[in-house]
Amino acid sequence: MSDDNLLIDATTKIFEDLCDPQNINAAKDESWKQLLWNALEESGLTSAWVPEEFGGAGASISDGFSIIEVAGKFAVPIALPETLLGGWLLSNANINVPKGIMAVAPTRPRDKVTIHSNGTLNGQVRGVPFASEADHIVAAIEDAGSTKVALVAKNNCEIKSFSGLSGDPRDTVLFDNVDAISIHNLQGDLSYRSVKLMGATIRSLQIGGALMAILELATEHAKTRVAFEKPIAKFQAVQHNLAKLANETAAAVAVANSAADTLANSPDNEQAIFFEASSAKIRTGEAVGEGTAIAHQVLGAIGFTEEHILHRFTQRLWDWRDDFGNESEWAVELGALVAENGADELWPLLTTR
Repeated sequence: MSDDNLLIDATTKIFEDLCDPQNINAAKDESWKQLLWNALEESGLTSAWVPEEFGGAGASISDGFSIIEVAGKFAVPIALPETLLGGWLLSNANINVPKGIMAVAPTRPRDKVTIHSNGTLNGQVRGVPFASEADHIVAAIEDAGSTKVALVAKNNCEIKSFSGLSGDPRDTVLFDNVDAISIHNLQGDLSYRSVKLMGATIRSLQIGGALMAILELATEHAKTRVAFEKPIAKFQAVQHNLAKLANETAAAVAVANSAADTLANSPDNEQAIFFEASSAKIRTGEAVGEGTAIAHQVLGAIGFTEEHILHRFTQRLWDWRDDFGNESEWAVELGALVAENGADELWPLLTTR
């Protein structure tokens, strides 16, 4: 991850001022969303992965991953990671990156967008985060052995609005002979799988950040919640659960950061990237199941109320777990890689990470 503490501090300050979970939870309307987006856009955070020649901030891959991890810590309910990913895709396809919010499709392995013979786009993709709030949709397309990236105006698509468990948009987007603003091939060695792996790593980092937040919430609650005349943190069973939550959080953060580091520093090592990113999505998905259950158990009934902010994290964690492939889907692909390489290659693959 990035060592640029100034970037992390600046990102954190914006979220503290404009995206504090407690303040958002108590907000009467969603007017805070535009204020937050304006601040992020003015600071260049929404275009961090867009090179300067395309009008972006030209930040490194590591810097963008740092922004995303901080966003996870605040359970940010806007399309910042999606816009970052969209900018990365468009830049790597030599397409000018528009201002505003972007959604990326597809996010589910079985959904596809296709290009018709007349150049229009077709397909139905489900569970697209923030599609209904976006200005543009960036579509990744497998086409005759190559990977294309298409920039599409949201208003040219049919959007069927759905909400995820968190209440954030997880919409169905219908491309019905849709004309794209621009379509270009993804450059270099990047492929359709590269897009999936990038998305999986982004979600893994968000999960790691959010788990750090719920660990802090559960620990602080255990210190202050009194039962039988002493804080519940004094009870061995609660201590054991908090230790398990800390272990799950540490594992998720470690594997997510390892995947991010590999993507940033070994971009040409396709097998290493696949191993790291798929492992990260599998392990962080497992941590979501264990970690959210423990946090809600420690906080008890109060953690399920609308007034408490725990649900802002746990419900998004449940959404993020399924984006860009859940742990079961990635486990099948990772198992296929291990089987293809053979037993003799498994240990070297593990120990060289």
